[in-house]
Order: sequence, then structure tokens, then C-alpha cells
Amino acid sequence: MPRWVPKESLLAMAGREFGPSSWLEIDQDRIDRFADATLDRQFIHVDPDKAARTPFGGTIAHGFLSLSLLPFLSEEHAVAPEGTAMAINYGLNKVRFLQPVRAGSRVRLHSKIIAVDEKTGGRILVRGEATLELEGHAKPALVAETLSMYFVEKKG
Repeated sequence: MPRWVPKESLLAMAGREFGPSSWLEIDQDRIDRFADATLDRQFIHVDPDKAARTPFGGTIAHGFLSLSLLPFLSEEHAVAPEGTAMAINYGLNKVRFLQPVRAGSRVRLHSKIIAVDEKTGGRILVRGEATLELEGHAKPALVAETLSMYFVEKKG
């Protein structure tokens, strides 16, 4: 659950950093289930024997699996404006997959609010930076510029 803050407080949070989240293990079962859900069964994700003969040395998570975990991992430290009726993922401006996530690895999220813009119709757009840390590695698994749209109910 996000921490609810007054709209005015959220509008002033540009530059604020949050996290890290708790660690989350990316095991082979999670990778296999993602492969089944997306029909992306490339051997580097689902065939441990064949993947062991690649430069990765074993199976790796799909980049989009790592990306899809950002909403869950952000729950521990997310902030949202009071009166939010709903929030949606509005998109991504940029995503870079910098380090493969080997099966059995652990990841956690660091977040930063880059900008908060009030839009018409009770909407607030938050542009953030998400960095997925990979345990034991200096380079993160991914860095993404995220967009979240909050729909705030009008009082009265």
C-alpha cells in the first residue's frame, strides 16, 4: 500500500529518493511461469542445460519479467496523493536492461521521483526513476524512467 500524502506534498517531492525495497528472489519457477504466460520460451530462460553453455552460465530472467516486478517492489515505499480514486501505469520513457538476472538471484528496488505535474481533470502525472539492484553486482539489472497517472477525486 502506498503512503497517502496531501497533493501539495506530492507536488513538492521532485528529487526525493525512496527505498530500497525488500529483496525478492527470482527463482526458476517464477521465470518458467513468466515464460508460460508470455509464450517467450527462449532457451536462455527455460533450458538450464543449454543456457549453462552461454556466457550467462545459466538461465536468466526475461527483461520484461524484471520490469513487470516494479509495481510490486515499489509498494513498500510508494507515495500517492490523498483522494486517489485510481492509479495507472502511464508508460515508460526509457528502459535499459544493464545486467542479466540469473535464476536464483535476488533483486530490490530503489526509486526516485523526477517530476510531478498536475494535469486537468484531477490528474497527477508522476515521472520516476526505478533502479533494480541485483544483489552482489555493482551494475543494476535495469534502470527505467516510469510514468504513473493518479486520478484524484474532487472534494465536496
